[in-house]
Amino acid sequence: MTAHTKMLASFAAELRFDDIPASSVKAAKACVQDNVAACIFGATTPWTKIVIDYAQKIGIGGTSTILGAKGPKVHAALAALANGASSHAFEMDSVRMPSTGIHPGASAVPPAMAIAEEIDASGKDVITAFVAGMEVMTRVGLATHHTSETKGFHAPGLTGTIGSTAVTGNLLGLDEKQMANALGIAGSLCSGLMEFTRAGNGAMVKRLHIGRACENGIMAGKLAADGFEGPDTVLEGEFGYMNAFAIDPDLSEISRDLGTVWHTDTIGYKRCALHGGAQGPVQALEELRIEGGFSPDEIEAITYGTSTKICSNHNIQEPVDLVGVQFGLPFAIAMSAYVDVTDPYQVYQTDPFDEKIRALSRRTTIEVDEETKKPGKAWWCRLDVELKDGKKHQKIIPWFRGSPESPMSQEEQDRKFRLATANEDEVIRDGLLTRIKDLENQPDMATLLG
Repeated sequence: MTAHTKMLASFAAELRFDDIPASSVKAAKACVQDNVAACIFGATTPWTKIVIDYAQKIGIGGTSTILGAKGPKVHAALAALANGASSHAFEMDSVRMPSTGIHPGASAVPPAMAIAEEIDASGKDVITAFVAGMEVMTRVGLATHHTSETKGFHAPGLTGTIGSTAVTGNLLGLDEKQMANALGIAGSLCSGLMEFTRAGNGAMVKRLHIGRACENGIMAGKLAADGFEGPDTVLEGEFGYMNAFAIDPDLSEISRDLGTVWHTDTIGYKRCALHGGAQGPVQALEELRIEGGFSPDEIEAITYGTSTKICSNHNIQEPVDLVGVQFGLPFAIAMSAYVDVTDPYQVYQTDPFDEKIRALSRRTTIEVDEETKKPGKAWWCRLDVELKDGKKHQKIIPWFRGSPESPMSQEEQDRKFRLATANEDEVIRDGLLTRIKDLENQPDMATLLG
């Protein structure tokens, strides 16, 4: 049996800043910037405030910051729980492209910042730990072929736990054996069920899945540091991660080009506070309206050609809550005709019963496009718009803006940061942004956070 767990453990334990290519350092910094913004906004949502209150009650006496929240600092694991939940609270956090069930920022940034603040680690240490976590969890996700959700498990609750553990172990200086133990422990802490997509209620748990992944990674790393053991075959074993959480996994993906191909460079960012599947069609409608000069009220019908998964999980024309607003792609597309969905506050304030948006949503259909079945085309988008005067427009978006193939500009990234943190003091906010951009030169988290 190939020792896949030990292989990843060795990589995560031994990775150092000087090993990381410049492109991945740049990507890591961009992801930290993006995730801090998502986290600060997410802390304002009612569901995250419940988690923050819990973390502040249970975690009192620690030294780690809950971003965007007033109140005491807490122990690192509880800060990671709250910040992880905040990061994923409003569909603003980063994704891996092509998708492998990875949310890089939400899974790796909260534990990195929480542990770094606790042990006075530097900005370089944070970057290194983030990359270790991203590389490890991406390879685990690739090996599953993103089939965990077919079995009913919410993938980021699984991959995020593995990634958070690698982050924590790298920062704590675990050796290879300790890191293998940490990953072994993490395998038994993975959790998160997809029932929230079917029940029509309880979708708050989706945010909690990543919060718990961040918290559990810190637990696993700290327990391993103190000598607690876990199975060092947790990924490849008969009753291990792959056989429990995946369908027909390919374990060769775990070691493929490890240390030479850097998946940190595959991080994609959302311009809009909407599900990833909405990013392409929203962009397409925006561009068609500019090119065609038509108004929302002139639209007769919209058709979105996309993947089977999106058609199965996101065909919601008349949502009843804010989760449905962000997850229901017909509604999200229609909403983008009337609302600036790049501003999270405008999305948050949108009424799911707004009849003007609902009317257009009812005339917006989604269908499977065969192009999305080709390798690497999961995010491919075709949008057809028919106007009331009979004119037709079409736009193809192979990769939405924010993906590695069509990156957001620095101006767009900074605008997202400022919109998400609009309630913060401007001087404090801009100082934080400046320091994140210079993350590798920050001596510690106290300096970074100001």
